[in-house]
Order: sequence, then structure tokens, then C-alpha cells
Amino acid sequence: MITFILNNKTIITSEHSGTTLLDFVRYEQRLTGTKIGCREGDCGACTLLVGTLTNDIMEYQSITSCISPLGNAHGKHIVTVEGTNLKGKLTKAQEAMKANYATQCGFCTPGFVVALTGFALSNSENNYSNAIDAISGNICRCTGYKAIEKAVHQVVEKLENKVQNELSWLIKNDFIPEYFESIPQRLKDIEGKYLNQPKGKYVSGGTDLYVQKADHLADNDVHLIAEKDYLKGITIENGICTIGTNSTVSDLWNHIELNNSLPHLKKYLKLVSSEQIRNMASLGGNLVNASPIGDMTIFFLALNSEITITNENQKERPILLKNFYQGYKTYDLKEGELLKDINFKLPTEQSFFNFEKVCKRTHLDIASVNSAIQLSVENNIISEAHVSIGGVAAIPKYLHETSAFLSEKPLTTETILNAYETLQKEISPISDVRGTTDYKRLLARQLFFAHFTELFPKHFTLNDFIQHA
Repeated sequence: MITFILNNKTIITSEHSGTTLLDFVRYEQRLTGTKIGCREGDCGACTLLVGTLTNDIMEYQSITSCISPLGNAHGKHIVTVEGTNLKGKLTKAQEAMKANYATQCGFCTPGFVVALTGFALSNSENNYSNAIDAISGNICRCTGYKAIEKAVHQVVEKLENKVQNELSWLIKNDFIPEYFESIPQRLKDIEGKYLNQPKGKYVSGGTDLYVQKADHLADNDVHLIAEKDYLKGITIENGICTIGTNSTVSDLWNHIELNNSLPHLKKYLKLVSSEQIRNMASLGGNLVNASPIGDMTIFFLALNSEITITNENQKERPILLKNFYQGYKTYDLKEGELLKDINFKLPTEQSFFNFEKVCKRTHLDIASVNSAIQLSVENNIISEAHVSIGGVAAIPKYLHETSAFLSEKPLTTETILNAYETLQKEISPISDVRGTTDYKRLLARQLFFAHFTELFPKHFTLNDFIQHA
């Protein structure tokens, strides 16, 4: 039985685990404030909050419920827009939307209110930039964004004196209703309740699978692995970072030591997805999705990552990620096997890493072409190079020949231009909805050169390459 708290109500249901949380909330519980929009996790109209009890502290994150399996709600506190309501008055998030005329047709408004409430509940630093990130996955089709931005400013001002991890402060100041204080103990009371996991399709966050085949997953057995502890966690030891494949993009975003080693990490991750999706999508799922334009796959390929694969008998085998992909949507994974973790050497003072992406929207969109690079440079000689690129082949492409060409070469314009010629021979883009073959070759050129202008701005400008390419 799936057991969780929905707003202020304890739910015990035998509903199919693969049903979407959105459909359960709307059709089984009749909480229709949560809207059906794109059903692909893009518009944010179905945004809910998921509260998890960790070390006696509630942690809330926003998700898009249209691509989240109901079974992942087991043992959690799920909050819809109805669950944020106060008796006889508006919450601070609702009041900010009203006072700044930030709602027009009203369809998107519940999603914005829930996302802003999630920001108030989060432990993010209280500033405007983080608040805007919190609503990055919410679309207003009436184009009322300036009024919404003003509402965000108002919420940030009201949170100025917030006490961290204190639900009582948020209750006292009309951000959330009183029942939130009872949730930690109520979740403790349902701890240990077993969720039956039949053999079926492995599903973690579901952010890709539910876009492709939500109806199939709702009708067939799924094996939910998001809460398997041995697939979680990020550890750093002796310069090696090991990331459990159930870890999310938000786990990377919030990891202090990893951000110190990759100082532009959050800048890269902003290109990947909205906060709602970053909170849900597992890194292992991104890798086995095997999309030729998977952002995190391209990211980890350039870090020359190794993955550990485990089977039902806990027998493990390692493989370099660059050798994992065999063809379009095919890879070296046998029946009953799972990706356990990803590991890579952290960049050193002599190594440089960069990630670039071009898509139709600046942020939060599927890439036309994406690319990453890692270089080790000593005495102006490239001692080691790893280059990856997406959208130009049938698989997420590790550029073996280009990487080998760069190694043991001086860091000069001539070297980079010659490496670019090798790159163009190594890729084979096709025309599709995200661009023509020629366009993708052009993007590959621009992104390859951008790596060097970004990493070594005192040495190179884009014009240094363009006039010779």
C-alpha cells in the first residue's frame, strides 16, 4: 500500500504505483487546483511540493507532478495549492500575486503559488535570484512576467527575517498553515510501512520515461528505485568524486565541496533544466536514457567518468562511460542490471572544465548541440584532454580523436584550429527539428571555440579562431 500525507490528510491507497501523482491528486482526490498543462514537465501548472523528513528536519522541494509516479510519494508529505491555504485570509505568496496583479487567466497561478511557497520553505539563501530560480519551471502564457517578478520581490522582502528550519516562523508570518507543524511526527508514525515493489520497468525520477510512455507505466508494473539508499549520496575522497545514480541535479547544485571544485557548476546546471526537474531527475536515468543530447551525459563524458554497474546479486563491474554507448539508444547494460554510481577525478589547479549548450530558449530547453571539455595544462602544454559533444551523432559523443589530438600539444591558436578540423571529421550530424546538418556543424564549431575563450580569456578571443576557421 502507498502511504503518505496529502496536505493535512493521511492517504493509504492501493492505486497503481505507476499512476502519475497528478492524476491521483486530481481524479482520485478531486484537488483540481493542480492543473494539467503540457504533461511533459515543461509548464509548471502541475507543480506540487514534496516534503521529506531527514534527521528530524523537513525538507521541501517542488516537482512537476505530471511526470512523477505516485509510488514515489510513499512516506512523504505532498502539498497541493489547496494545502497552502489559510483560514479566512491569503498566504504571503497568494497576497503577493494578488497585490501585484500577477494573475490574468489564472491557469498558471496555482503553480506559481506552490513554487513560491516551496521557496519560503527551502533553506536557500533568501535573495531575488534564488526566488526566480524557484519559479523557473513555471510558464505564464498570458506573458504577465513583470507583474510576477514584482510578486517575487514582495515575497523575498517578507522573508527578510526568516528563521532557518523554523516552520513556526513561517506559520506565524502567514506563509503556510498551522498543520505543517504536525507533519514531522506524522511522517515518523508511518515510517517503515512497506511499499510492494513488483518486478517491472526500473523507474527513478521518471522525468524522461513519463514524457515518453506515461500511459504504459500507469498500466504496467514498475519497480521504483528512487529511495534505494545504496544508489544515493555524493562522496569525495582522495580527489575522487563518487555520485550515486539516484542523486539528482539538485544534489549536485547543493553540494558545497563539489561547487568549490567546479566553481561554475551552478551556471552549467542552470542550462540543464528548471528547479522542479532538477529536484526530480536522477543522474542514472539521464545516462540510461542514452539521448544523443543528454546534458548530464555530455557533462560526465568530459570528466572522463567511470560508472559502476550492479546486478540483482550485487555483483559489480566498472566501465568507462565513453565505452558504455553502443548505438542509438543502446548501451552495455544487461537484463537485471542497474547503474550504481558515477565516479571521476576532481579538477585540479592545472585542469580546466567547461560546459556549453545552445537551444531554442536560452535556458530549460532541449539542446540543439551541447558540449563539454576538460583540459589539463602544464607549462602551456595540454597534458590531457577530454572533449564531448551532443546532437551531432547517434550517441552522446566522446570525441576520441579530437581528445587524443589535443594531448601533448601546446595551447595555441594553431593547435585549437587543427583540433577543430579533427572534430568536424569525427562528428556526423543529421538534420532534424532542432536544426540542419550545416547548422549543427556551425554550432559544434562555435561551442568548441567557446570552451577556449571561456577558459582562457586572456589568451584567446572568438575572432582569433573565426578568421582562420
